[in-house]
Amino acid sequence: MAPAVSKLWAETGFRALPRRALAQYLCLLRLYPVLTKAATSGILSALGNFLARMIEKRKKENGSQKLDVSGPLRYAIYGFFFTGPLSHYFYLFLERWVPPEVPLAGVLRLLLDRVLFAPAFLLLFFVIMNFLEGRDAAALAARVRSGFWPALQMNWRVWTPVQFINVNYVPLQFRVLFANLVALFWYTYLASLGK
Repeated sequence: MAPAVSKLWAETGFRALPRRALAQYLCLLRLYPVLTKAATSGILSALGNFLARMIEKRKKENGSQKLDVSGPLRYAIYGFFFTGPLSHYFYLFLERWVPPEVPLAGVLRLLLDRVLFAPAFLLLFFVIMNFLEGRDAAALAARVRSGFWPALQMNWRVWTPVQFINVNYVPLQFRVLFANLVALFWYTYLASLGK
C-alpha cells in the first residue's frame, strides 16, 4: 500500500472498520434478530438485482445511463418483508423440529428445505414480484407456467449443496446471512428470468 494511503488508514481508523462493522452487526443480530436479518436480506436482494441489471446493460451496450430503481426496490421489499423474516423462522423451525440429536438430522433438514420450503418460497417469489410489478393473475399464471419449473430445477442445483452446508455447519444465527450472500448471485439469476 502507498505510504500516504497507509498513513490515512492508520490516522482515520479504517483498519478497524471491518472489525467494528462486524461487532455492530453481531450486536444488532443479538438485540433485533428478525429486523437485522430482514434489513440484510433487503439490501443484498436489491444489490443482486442491481448487479443483474448492470450485467444486462453491459450485454446490450445501449448507451443509456439512466438507472431504473424499480427492480432493486422490488427486490429490497421482497428481501426485507419476506426473505429475511421467513428464513429466520424457517431455520428456527428446522432446528426445533429436527434437533441435531435426531439420526440423520442433516439429511432430514435438507429434505424439508428442498422438498417443502424451496418450491413454496419460489412460488411466493413469483407471486410477490408479479404483484409488485402491477401485473394481473393471467400474467402470473403465464410466468409460473414458463419460469417456475426451470427456476426450481436451478434452485435445486444451486441451493442443495449450499443448504446442506448451511443447515449442518453454519451456526443458527448466521444461516440467513450465509444464504443471503449466496442469494446475491441467485437473485441475479432470478432477475435475468424476468427479461
